[in-house]
Amino acid sequence: MKVAAIQMVSTTSVARNLEAARRLIREAAEADAQLVALPEYFCLMGRNERDKLAVAEAPGDGPIQAMLAEAARMHRVWLIGGTLPLRSDDPQRVLNSNHVYAPDGTLAARYDKIHLFRYDNGRERYDEGAAIRAGDAPVAAALAGLRVGLSVCYDLRFPELYRALMHPPCDLLSVPAAFTYTTGQAHWELLLRARAVENQCHVIAAAQGGRHENGRRTWGHSMIVDPWGEVLTVLDEGEGVVCAEVDPARMASVRAQLPALEHRRLS
Repeated sequence: MKVAAIQMVSTTSVARNLEAARRLIREAAEADAQLVALPEYFCLMGRNERDKLAVAEAPGDGPIQAMLAEAARMHRVWLIGGTLPLRSDDPQRVLNSNHVYAPDGTLAARYDKIHLFRYDNGRERYDEGAAIRAGDAPVAAALAGLRVGLSVCYDLRFPELYRALMHPPCDLLSVPAAFTYTTGQAHWELLLRARAVENQCHVIAAAQGGRHENGRRTWGHSMIVDPWGEVLTVLDEGEGVVCAEVDPARMASVRAQLPALEHRRLS
């Protein structure tokens, strides 16, 4: 099955970002992708962490969710909708929520980001916990005949999440992200390939990639990785779409030759 990872350089305008996402989803569908993934924060890269509060939506209601459902239905694709700010029971914090839509436009799965990024090297400072409430449950879903494990950005640094998703084993792991340029340059590809190798499955990583209106620079390098850790396709920086085949036969071959998943002794 062909899958597509969309890379964006999202702005401070939800309307402009939704229009860009529509165009790129259409491009992916025209390339015959059956499953399309958007990056984290595709709908808004605000000037500060709390800008998310102003555009947060109630579950099942709002223009961001409506656009995702409509695009999935219009193009008949499975759509992993990056992340959007979803209202929580804390009025000062939103959920950073990953919604997945079926080709008929219905909501197929929802995952709320568990691990919240905090970083301070003296020059760059980020604290997602200032405006985001953490989720608490791993989520995997059956999409187009594949078992897909859902995760978001900073989750990538926590292998125990992916082990939790591997009961039963996933065919594909999804990692929408907005890695900083600094941390991405050091660790992005390394971590994605590690998650693919240790779980012997494909990984699709749709990322933010470029210089944003808010001054932030994200690493990009949206990619699709196979179960042996081979990078099948990558887009370094800038807006665009990358596609590759998720091949169940390749995954079965890797698992048969090196049955590491069968050798696990700790859960």
